[in-house]
Amino acid sequence: MTDEELQEWIERVSLEHFGIPFRHRAFFNGRLRSTGGRYALRSHHIEINPRQLREHGPEEVEGIIKHELCHYHLHIAGQGYRHRDADFKRLLAKVGGSRYCQALPDQAKRTLPFRYKLTCSACGMEYKRKRRVDASRYRCGRCAGKLRLAELKPES
Repeated sequence: MTDEELQEWIERVSLEHFGIPFRHRAFFNGRLRSTGGRYALRSHHIEINPRQLREHGPEEVEGIIKHELCHYHLHIAGQGYRHRDADFKRLLAKVGGSRYCQALPDQAKRTLPFRYKLTCSACGMEYKRKRRVDASRYRCGRCAGKLRLAELKPES
């Protein structure tokens, strides 16, 4: 599918489900990794991950399109366009858009639940973290002891 066909598809979905025309650009963005689509607040463009179409088909992408169009139309109207806003949740349920997109096959094996472990030198309490932190800036929440940082190696 080309960017022009995607543009027509989004314009059609906007008119059918929202009753309002989509007047900006829509295109595929192959650099999107962890999301199915993106609405740009400044330019009002909508970008769709082409891998979602290849991996999960047009039904899944239509849900993503409805999701991004909810952001678009609510933002243009000056209403709550963020995921946490009641306006967004209400409109998304009304048009039948997807709240979350399906994970792509390689996403599940890329992420570890945690990569770093802070250990208290006094009581042995462990704190697991995804991101590296400066252990010298923190103390144990249980006993206020010093923390040691250890990087965990992924099992292969």
